[in-house]
Amino acid sequence: MKVELFDFDLPEELIAQTPLENREASRLMVVDKETGAITHTHFRSILSYLSKGDCLVLNDTRVLPARLYGVKEDTGAKVEVLLLKQKDGDNWETLVKPAKRVKEGTVLTFGDGRLKATCTAIGDHGGRMLNFHYEGIFYEVLEALGEMPLPPYIHEQLDDKERYQTVYAKHRGSAAAPTAGLHFTEELLQQIRDQGVHTAFITLHVGLGTFRPVSADTIEDHDMHSEFYQMTEETANLLNEVKANGSKIISVGTTSTRTLETIVKNNGKFVESSGWTNIFIYPGYQYEAIDGLITNFHLPKSTLIMLVSALAGRENILHAYNEAVKERYRFFSFGDAMLIK
Repeated sequence: MKVELFDFDLPEELIAQTPLENREASRLMVVDKETGAITHTHFRSILSYLSKGDCLVLNDTRVLPARLYGVKEDTGAKVEVLLLKQKDGDNWETLVKPAKRVKEGTVLTFGDGRLKATCTAIGDHGGRMLNFHYEGIFYEVLEALGEMPLPPYIHEQLDDKERYQTVYAKHRGSAAAPTAGLHFTEELLQQIRDQGVHTAFITLHVGLGTFRPVSADTIEDHDMHSEFYQMTEETANLLNEVKANGSKIISVGTTSTRTLETIVKNNGKFVESSGWTNIFIYPGYQYEAIDGLITNFHLPKSTLIMLVSALAGRENILHAYNEAVKERYRFFSFGDAMLIK
């Protein structure tokens, strides 16, 4: 299947550069996955589309302030480092710019020497393995020196780091936010629970794949990168119960979706588990875990627009996206939301 089939025209001014002051004030497009019918509303009205006994599944990963600006210790040349994955101890898989400046053995320094790193291996596409040296607790040093790794299409500075975290972010490890969850407030989540809707949490740490466009001409030739996921026994039991009762499982975000589908594909049901997934969902895929999806509006020709197209149909999704452009919806991480029901 050609990647070009998932292209659409997006005016640059529709790419949201800053979050709204009120998280739940975003617009919401509701798409019927069977008919393609579209409803325009606001995110706080999500309550109208949830029924008692349903379950929202949210990704409680927490984004690391994983972008570091430093210099080469020997020359003072500037470098930018993006932490992607902790391998063991203080060894991290990273992206470095400009990568050509960092060879094996190169020492980098950040925050006037408060944090240092030695390059121990060279990978593809600017990838570098770095071993970090510091005093104290690494994550405390990172909180002091690091910046939120906002996607490259966001050019505005983020004043409040917490606006690139969900209100339920808990387990540190992501290189990017599960952005569908940014629309929820504590108050809205409580209203959802008060309505008799369950909330359940999984963890998937968003990694390298988020920063890699689909460069192949055909979908089948694209390689997905692996990301770490985890589901507790408590969550697995709840989701199996919801399924058994005939209620709906609504995934919040593509990260939650890939976790849920991976677990059910591997086990035939929800089970306590953790591991690495590189599941690639595109049209032709048969969903087994979820009944609906809350998501943001994604990049043209991205794996994410392919995933939502597998759920609602490519033509329905492209029609919805063209409608979103016409109605001036805000796109991408800080943008508006879509519910596929």
